[in-house]
Amino acid sequence: MITGQTNTYASAKLKIAAGLCTVLLLLFPLPQAGAQAHEVALNIVADVYFSPKGGCTEAIVSEINRARSEILVQAYSFTSIKIAKALADVHTRGVSVQIILDKSQTTARRSAAAYSSRTGTPTFIDRAHAIAHNKVMIIDGFTLITGSFNFTNAAESNAENLLIMRSSALAELYRKNWDEHRSHSEKYGGKEGRMTGSGKERHRQSVVDYQAIK
Repeated sequence: MITGQTNTYASAKLKIAAGLCTVLLLLFPLPQAGAQAHEVALNIVADVYFSPKGGCTEAIVSEINRARSEILVQAYSFTSIKIAKALADVHTRGVSVQIILDKSQTTARRSAAAYSSRTGTPTFIDRAHAIAHNKVMIIDGFTLITGSFNFTNAAESNAENLLIMRSSALAELYRKNWDEHRSHSEKYGGKEGRMTGSGKERHRQSVVDYQAIK
């Protein structure tokens, strides 16, 4: 059963009562066995959001703020000031937060990687793949956030989707995949690459932007 409503310009939050169903999650192909499907029997309610300007960032921040013990993050691009600050705030109040990012975040302009690292949040870089393209948060071993929506400022202007699901079985499956990627990731060591001239100024400004939200 689907409740809620949408309009032409911005998609409203939809509540989907999934009933008892089987969800096939296609994760990374194994080196020799090929693609492997993981079946999970679910009886859940999912919050569904669509951008542009459909409230995705606000929904993510709300879930972060509800965290009690742990948040595990995987992100391809990570520039959202609101999301970065929410993660830093819950880390400060004692929630364990760990972040895995794509290698592009060591050189990307306005990446929040340096900010997260400076706040003491364990931040790691996954270089083992052409692109570490996951957009995932696992909260308290129960709430799973995923979809096409990057954790960026620009994503609110794109055509994207976001799913927030509450299932310990589903969260555990993603947790195992998160652990696998953490095992080959390295600790974030700061912004890489030599910058001169205008590049230095752009980086200086991006650092100022994130320092301003402390």
